[in-house]
Amino acid sequence: MSKRWLFLSAAAVLIVVSLALVLLPGHKSDDEDVKSVAGNAATEPSATVSAPNSPSASGTSSPSPRAAATSKKPSPTPTTHAATTPAATKAPQQASGTASLAGRIRPGVTYRGLATFYDADGGGACMYYPSGDVLTGAMNTTDYESSKACGAYVSVHAANGATVTVRITNECPGECAVGQIDLSAQAFAKLAAPSAGRIPITWNLVSPSATGTISIRYKTGSTRYWCGIQAIGHRNPLARLEVRVGSGWRQLQRADYNYFLSENGSGCGGALRLTDIYGEQLTVPPLAVRANVTQPTQAQFAKH
Repeated sequence: MSKRWLFLSAAAVLIVVSLALVLLPGHKSDDEDVKSVAGNAATEPSATVSAPNSPSASGTSSPSPRAAATSKKPSPTPTTHAATTPAATKAPQQASGTASLAGRIRPGVTYRGLATFYDADGGGACMYYPSGDVLTGAMNTTDYESSKACGAYVSVHAANGATVTVRITNECPGECAVGQIDLSAQAFAKLAAPSAGRIPITWNLVSPSATGTISIRYKTGSTRYWCGIQAIGHRNPLARLEVRVGSGWRQLQRADYNYFLSENGSGCGGALRLTDIYGEQLTVPPLAVRANVTQPTQAQFAKH
């Protein structure tokens, strides 16, 4: 056999083996491998994208990068809420015969409790001066409501039909239950004999006819740099006291001893605006800061 024939035979065998390898099952070409890798990258999130695991409402991770990206978009709800918030928090308008500014003690409501009595002089926790007004009462702590009851007039009714109207000038501490009023001895005597000690009562808020006008008093130690302001003799419970600051009004916080405080002195000695629980507003012209001096005004709330 010639060398040429041996070379051709070896080449033929090599070709047959190569063809057999190409046609084996499961074998992929390099192009197919590239296409497969590209397809997987397009359909599955990479580890870098899924790492944040943004929780969904059910507490599970976001199913895809698209879901995670979508969840970062602002919801329309906050925008709507922001648009409606100012209307809900703006200053109350004057009420038309309704007690929208009242606290626990509201017009048209009958309260039940007990009446007791003590030796009252018109003074007490409301920081009013002792006076010749002997028909007064000390309101239980709950209904006193951190001095909101101060100056309120309430009509007290006994089971025997007797009635007396008193002005709240004091707080009855812990031993008085909700609904209870500790009356002055003179007021209690109009309902029952003192020997009764305590009696069941009902009571309700009233707006009396004869009350005179409102007075203003600056607290001891008041100056233009700090002041406490008190309104005295208001026919209806006082809901707000504001001071004039620039072109607007600033509402002062009411202490549990019934003074409205301006901690930084703003408005001290300026005009005042008083608002009762019915929404009526009275403007009082500027008054000098005269500590512990009662200064009369010409203002009074309407009767209800």
